[in-house]
Amino acid sequence: MPPPSPADAAHYLGDELVLAEHATHWKAYYGALLRPYLRGRVLEVGAGIGGTTRALCDGRPADWLCLEPDAALAAQLRARRAAGGLPPAVRLRVGTLAALPAAEGLFDAVLYVNVVEHIEDDAAELARAYARLAPGGHLLVLVPAHQWLFSRFDAAIGHFRRYSRARLRRALPTGGRVRRLVYLDSLGLLAAAASKLLRQTYPTLAQVRLWDRGLVPVSRRLDRLLGYGVGKSVLAVVENPG
Repeated sequence: MPPPSPADAAHYLGDELVLAEHATHWKAYYGALLRPYLRGRVLEVGAGIGGTTRALCDGRPADWLCLEPDAALAAQLRARRAAGGLPPAVRLRVGTLAALPAAEGLFDAVLYVNVVEHIEDDAAELARAYARLAPGGHLLVLVPAHQWLFSRFDAAIGHFRRYSRARLRRALPTGGRVRRLVYLDSLGLLAAAASKLLRQTYPTLAQVRLWDRGLVPVSRRLDRLLGYGVGKSVLAVVENPG
């Protein structure tokens, strides 16, 4: 399946967001690394059905704006908020960052979790995000790693690419101070390679749970020992020094 055309940009092609809700250990892992930067006003781009929002918005940010271009996904997120499944600080806008009104102002953190790989011009998108940061604010990005792992799954959910640290660094905005640029989930790298060999379009729920409950807790310890130099995802933290 080819990458999505620009005309499809507002419609999300993937069907894995419900499966991703079960990756609680994984969300807790990267969440522990990102949470120190999630303060004040937070903009989450590509919020989907709110899985990341629910995992990371712990009530400390004063304002958490979810931006989601797909109206159907946004409707699910809105229903979750109405049912009390999200903190009161969470708001929702349907649309893209390029169309976000200037009146929304600047943010202390702009967050992309498994979103940038869906955007054809990633560098332009991240430059727009950086421009919405308050001085001292942080751009937070998590993306899948290693183009050699690009699989049927990546194609099915509309990925344009996977990233090395060097590839992500090239897409990051100039002028920003890179505070962190690391690989995460060293054992998950093996699971991703196995999935590609099996030519799977989507993992099963059992596979997601095996990876999340069996491998991620070990990766969390092993990654530290390996100096965060191996993994199936890349995490970047970029500061606006003001």
